[in-house]
Amino acid sequence: MDISPPVRKLIMVGACYVDTILSVPQFPQEDHKLRARSLDRRRGGNVANSLEVLQQLQPAEGREYELLLLCVLPAKTSPGTKFVRNSLAEKVSTQHCVYREDHTEPASSYIIKADATGSRTIVNYNELPEMRVEEFQERVTSISRQGGGRMWFHFEGREVETSVACMRWLKERYPNVLLSAEVEKPNREGLELISAEADVVFFSKSWAETKGYQAAEELLRSQAPALPKASLLFCTWGADGAAVLRLRDGHCVTGKAKLLEGFRVVDSVGAGDTFIAGALYALLNQLDLGGGLAESALAAGNHLAVQKVMQEGFGGLSLEGLG
Repeated sequence: MDISPPVRKLIMVGACYVDTILSVPQFPQEDHKLRARSLDRRRGGNVANSLEVLQQLQPAEGREYELLLLCVLPAKTSPGTKFVRNSLAEKVSTQHCVYREDHTEPASSYIIKADATGSRTIVNYNELPEMRVEEFQERVTSISRQGGGRMWFHFEGREVETSVACMRWLKERYPNVLLSAEVEKPNREGLELISAEADVVFFSKSWAETKGYQAAEELLRSQAPALPKASLLFCTWGADGAAVLRLRDGHCVTGKAKLLEGFRVVDSVGAGDTFIAGALYALLNQLDLGGGLAESALAAGNHLAVQKVMQEGFGGLSLEGLG
């Protein structure tokens, strides 16, 4: 997948959450009181997680690009919006987000993490109206006027009708734009419509298994005929690594990252977002470790994802030692 001219703006489109995590000895019984072991508040959301990883990775010389978050947030001065902004480095722009000035609460997740079983019970709350196509178009027009340069949009894979309309508009308005999409949540209907518009698609193991697939390569080869616009397809498969399919010649590679010394799973939440960040970085920078771009993107994603599951959060991830 030759990216020429280089991409100068990577815009990540999705939802941004504030997660409140209560760690408890065991899941509480209904109508009972239970003391939590700890409370943690962090920013969540797939595309924001990926941006937190990408902001740590230095672009190659001549391949420099801006990182932008495009999501719906509450009022600009609200504590929730300030929390989200402060969770990202200055190099990630939130200037073009859609701010709902009549709302003060961000999209939120309340997570009960039970030590006894390792289960995570999640309750979501989101009163923010979703982004409309017209709002998306207005912000993209503004982004394109600021410095110009080729753009890459990554879509989380939600709000199918809106996402498809936005992707089609982008291709019509900006012919050299690049699009990628994530197909993750099994309970979201119509994600195939989003993937059909993308140049690069990221599938999750949970989505694949819901559709009856038992291996990453099986999923990729089955989906390929329905994705005529795509160049590369990825599928993550948990502890078994991931696979990438190059559509121009049907070449498929499955790979795992080399386990680091002292490997132990600490927190797997966000591993898929980390993989996507690594793969996007490799593609944007045309990283070639000797086996080709697709293989390099797979290796970069796996390398970062292994580091992620060994720690809480996304800080300190690096491509050092890759290759």
